[in-house]
Amino acid sequence: MSNVKKLVSDYLFLGFVVVPTLLSILYFGFLASDVYISESRFVVRSPEKPSMSGLGVMFKSAGIANSSDEAYAADDYIISRDALHSINTDNAFVHAYSDPHVSVFNRYDPVKISSSFEDLYLYFQRKVKVDNNSTTGITTLTVRAYQPQNAQKFNEELLKMAEDTVNHLNERARSDLIQFATREVREAEASAQKAAIAIADYRNSHRIMNPEQQASGQLQMLSKFEDALIATRAQLATMQKTTANNPGIAVLQNRIMSLSKEMTNEVTKISGTDGSLASKASDYQGLILADQIAGKQLAAAVSSLEQAQMEARRQQSYVERIAQPSLPDASEEPYRMRDIFATFLMGLILWNIARMLNASVREHMD
Repeated sequence: MSNVKKLVSDYLFLGFVVVPTLLSILYFGFLASDVYISESRFVVRSPEKPSMSGLGVMFKSAGIANSSDEAYAADDYIISRDALHSINTDNAFVHAYSDPHVSVFNRYDPVKISSSFEDLYLYFQRKVKVDNNSTTGITTLTVRAYQPQNAQKFNEELLKMAEDTVNHLNERARSDLIQFATREVREAEASAQKAAIAIADYRNSHRIMNPEQQASGQLQMLSKFEDALIATRAQLATMQKTTANNPGIAVLQNRIMSLSKEMTNEVTKISGTDGSLASKASDYQGLILADQIAGKQLAAAVSSLEQAQMEARRQQSYVERIAQPSLPDASEEPYRMRDIFATFLMGLILWNIARMLNASVREHMD
């Protein structure tokens, strides 16, 4: 019975410790390819800006993002399918990672059955890592490859793509900003032109330049008629008292009637009907007010366009390299001795667990 226990224990030790450790030595010692890691660091910066004004709010709404937004956009692009498409031009990425010198356990598609782009993208995600430190804003880009030159090359290309992404976002924001301000100017110009045409049409249709000025002239004329009427009535009263039969009385009476009629006509012209000067002045004043508002809106739109052009000429966010893509002179992975020892240690733990379980089962059976 003791021989059986010893045999079982030996088989367990062989299965949990010896075989895995030997396989680990074989893989990490002879089969696993050296992995070279190229690392670079960058940060997306923006020029110092004063407190946001009304124009700054317009810039923000027009698409000027802050640097953290653009940093996240750059980070996402680095690990995107578009980035893989770019660095895999002429199958450069595929050739680098499917080279015959790369271990069959590490290379891309060793048996030539994974030909889809999604399979390549999954492999790409295991070789390219992006880590953004939210506290410092520094992004660390690491690329793993089986040749140091390839690791540095792909790191440099991806870093250049991050710079291009930020620049593209800047250009798009500038373009949107200018287009927005230009559209505002055009709309303001159209409103100002429409208001000017409305005033011209009103003057042509009513044959009047300025109802207010004309009404002022007619008020002066009405005042003169009133003065003449008062003087004529006074003259008539005097004549009727002194010479009641004077033939000039009839003339003065006719003059009074004529002046009264003229005054009535002038009052009617000024404020008597829908076509009176008062009505025309009200309509005209509305057109003038609309023209003034349109002019102020045009001036504000032109000022905003000038400020937008100045802002567009000023540099926005940009990528500042903190550490250039490194050219590794030694492999960093795999951690051969550590992984072999970890395999051996894990095997010992599992072997002891299995041995205790086996002893417990046998004790229960006995």
